[in-house]
Amino acid sequence: MSRHSLPPLPPALPRAQPASQNSVSKPDPRPILLATKRNVGEVRAILSTYGLRDLDQADRNLDAMAGDPIQRRRLADILPMLMESISRTADPDQALNHWERMLANVSRASFLDYLRTWPRMLDLLCVIFGNSDALAFTLIRDPTLVYWLAEEEVLSRPPTRKGMEGALRKSIGHLTSTGLKLDGLRRFRRREMLRIGVRDLLRLATVPETTGSLSDLACLLIHAAYEIVDADLKRQYGVPMHQNRHGRWVETKFTVIGMGKLGGQELNYSSDVDLLYIYESDDGETRVPTGRHAVKPAGVGISNEEYFEILSRELTRVLTEPTREGYVFRVDLRLRAEGSVGRLARSLASYQRHYLVRGQVWERLALLKASPVAGSHEIGQAFLKLVKLFVLGAGGKMDRDKALAIVQDVRAVKDMIDAKMTDRGHGQRNVKLGTGGIREVEFFVQTVQVLAGRKVPALLDRSTLGSLNRLVRKKLLSIEDRDALTAAYLFLRDVEHKLQMVHDLQTHALPESSEELERCAVRIGYGTEDRKKAAELFQADHKRHTEMVHRTFRSFFVEPMTSSVFKATLRTIAFKHS
Repeated sequence: MSRHSLPPLPPALPRAQPASQNSVSKPDPRPILLATKRNVGEVRAILSTYGLRDLDQADRNLDAMAGDPIQRRRLADILPMLMESISRTADPDQALNHWERMLANVSRASFLDYLRTWPRMLDLLCVIFGNSDALAFTLIRDPTLVYWLAEEEVLSRPPTRKGMEGALRKSIGHLTSTGLKLDGLRRFRRREMLRIGVRDLLRLATVPETTGSLSDLACLLIHAAYEIVDADLKRQYGVPMHQNRHGRWVETKFTVIGMGKLGGQELNYSSDVDLLYIYESDDGETRVPTGRHAVKPAGVGISNEEYFEILSRELTRVLTEPTREGYVFRVDLRLRAEGSVGRLARSLASYQRHYLVRGQVWERLALLKASPVAGSHEIGQAFLKLVKLFVLGAGGKMDRDKALAIVQDVRAVKDMIDAKMTDRGHGQRNVKLGTGGIREVEFFVQTVQVLAGRKVPALLDRSTLGSLNRLVRKKLLSIEDRDALTAAYLFLRDVEHKLQMVHDLQTHALPESSEELERCAVRIGYGTEDRKKAAELFQADHKRHTEMVHRTFRSFFVEPMTSSVFKATLRTIAFKHS
C-alpha cells in the first residue's frame, strides 16, 4: 500500500462564506488524557471549543478510546488533529462515538501508530465519522476497508463500470455456492457504496458522476444476481424454451428493465430500484439441457410463465433480503402492468396488449427512462421498440387539444402528490416531491418529450440534465431557464444525497429541528464557523431554487396557453422537422 496515494482533501469551506471574526486558536486537548489531576471545568471548557454539545459523553468517549497508558499517549499524540478535524464535521459528537467504536474493533496500538504516521487518513476518517453514520458503520464493521481506501486510485478517480465489473468477477468468480456468491454481492455493494459516498463527501465527484456510479453499481449487481439465480433455477427446472418461427426449439430469453432514476442513470444513495421483468414468449416449457452429461432436473416441464414468475420472485428476494452481510438493493415493482396486483413477469406480447388497452399517461412518462439493465440486451431492446409507439403516440396529429389533455393528466398526477405532501407537512420540505422539487423538473421535461418526441426524436434523453440540454438545442427552452433549472436540479439532488447518506434511509424531507438543519447545511458544504448562519444561507438557496422550479412548472401546467415553452412545443409539432 502506497502512503502517498490518497487524494488531497478539498477545502473545508467550498462555498462563499460570510465574513467572520479572526479565528481564535483552540486550546490543546491533550491534557484531557494526560493531566495528572483533571479539572472537570477545564475539560468541559476545552471540549466546548470543538463544537461538541454533550461534553460529558465526549469526555467518556475519549477515556474509552485511550486504553492503557501506552495507548493513551499514542492517542494524545494525534488528539489535536483529531479534535480539529471533527470540529469541522456536521456532528462532532457522533464522530467521537464512532471513533470509540472503531478503536474497540481494531488492534488499538498499531492502528493509532498508523494514523500518527498518516495524518491524511486520520482527517479522512473524521470526515466520514462526523458526516455519515452509514459509511462509518461500514468501516467499523470491516476496518480493513480503511486500508483499501488508501490504495492508489480508489478515491482519486471515479469508479468505472468496467473496473467494478472486473473487481466483482475477481471477488466472487472462485465461489461455487449460491449463498456465498450472493453474500459476495452484498459485501461488494458495501465496499463500493463506501467509495462513492466518500468521494461525494470530499467533493471529488460531481452530482452526475455520483448518480452515474450508483446506477452502474446497481446494474452490475442486478445482472450478477440474475445470473446466479437463473443458473440455480435451471439446475432445478431445466432451460425455458419455445419454438421459433422455423419450428426449432430455442432458449426463451429474459430481461430486466430499469425504470425511474435507475433507467436514467440518476440513482440515489438509498433509492429503491424500479424494475420490470420481461421474457420473450408465453409459449413453451422448461426442457432438459443439451449436452452429453446433461442431467434431467427434477422439476423439468413447467411452463415458461411459471418459470419466469419463479425467477422474478427469487431475483427480487435475493436483491432485497437482509442477511448478516446486508442487502443488495430494495426493489420496487409497482411500475409493472397492473401495478402491485399484477404478475411479476410478463411476456413481450402481454406488455404490448397492456399498453394498447390499459396504458396511462403516467406510464408514458415513466417509460421515457426505461433501459435494459440485466439479462438479455436483445429482449430489452425489443421491449423498448415495442413501447415506443405507446410512449410517443401511435398515430394521428398531435393538436392543441390533445396536448392540453396530456398536460392536464400530468398535472392531475402532481396534484395528488401535492395533497399527500400537504397531509404529511412536507409540502415545502420534501426536495423530491414537494413544491418546486425534483419531480417538478422531471415532469416538465418528460411532458415536453411525450408531446414532441415522436415528431422530434432528438428531444429524447433518459437523463433529466440531458433532456434540458436537448430542449435548448431545439429552441423550446431558453439558455437562461435551462441554466437555472440545471442549477436547481443539481442542488436538490445534492441535498437529497446528503439526507440519505446519513443513515442509508430513503428520506427526502429536510429536517425540522434547527440543530439537524445546521448539520445538513454543513454536509452540503456551507461551513462550520457559524453554523446558524450556514443553515440560513442553505435555506435561502433552497428557497431560491425551489421558487424558480415551481414558477416554471406552474407556467407550463397551470397556465399552458401563456407558457413560452408550451407554445414553442406546439409550433414544433405543427410542422415537419428534419
